[in-house]
Amino acid sequence: MLNFTSLYSGSSGNCLFVETENTKILVDAGVSLKRIETGLTSINVSPEDIDGVIVTHEHSDHIQSLGNLSKKFNIPVYATSKTYDAMPKQTEKISDINKNNIKIDEHFSIGDINITPFQIPHDAADPCGFTLVVDNKKISIATDIGHMNNNILKYIDGSEFILLEANYDSNVLKYTKYPFKLKERIAGPNGHLSNKIAGQTINYLIKSGLKNAVLGHLSKESNFPELAYQTVIDELLSNGTNIDDFKLSVANRDLPGKLIHIN
Repeated sequence: MLNFTSLYSGSSGNCLFVETENTKILVDAGVSLKRIETGLTSINVSPEDIDGVIVTHEHSDHIQSLGNLSKKFNIPVYATSKTYDAMPKQTEKISDINKNNIKIDEHFSIGDINITPFQIPHDAADPCGFTLVVDNKKISIATDIGHMNNNILKYIDGSEFILLEANYDSNVLKYTKYPFKLKERIAGPNGHLSNKIAGQTINYLIKSGLKNAVLGHLSKESNFPELAYQTVIDELLSNGTNIDDFKLSVANRDLPGKLIHIN
């Protein structure tokens, strides 16, 4: 058994849930502790049963309640040393016994989930995405990506499922009220991934067995769920990709999504 749920995903906060028969983990804790507890309760999971939180990077929309969550429920945290150093207010709330240092490109396990962090281009201390493998079934988490590159593709290739960033639409971004420098950052090489590039990435991954994708980390100002979805579908169709057996959905920023079973 391998299940995935996006509890919350968007530029305003991120928290993802992965479970097997024996293990339950979170990816990031970027919303309030109350919302995490509410989200887990909605899928009939107790916070006390979480076996670990793996951290992508130190930006507040990924770690808002990390320290309090670990402290309240005695949950182990897995992050790189540079990420710990970059989030001192969260780190000081995590007991030494619950601090686990991980390294980019080095495998580690939580229960029966084998995890590999891979480097992503983003303006953070030591940002990473993750592949998670259980019984030869592979899923990937890849958000906050300034640009897609061969190293990322190497890691996420062969995934049956992916939560992939589709942060912005290039045309919508142009007309937002964001300052010019912020627009440059978002669309820059260490910012975020556009709908178009997300579609190209998914098109590539379908060739190596991708069956299900959830678009996540959407901007509230420079994207729309319907637009992200349609842009990816159009990209697949324009390449003549067979999508009869492929499932695509968009993560909700405010509400937990459906439990996705990776068969």
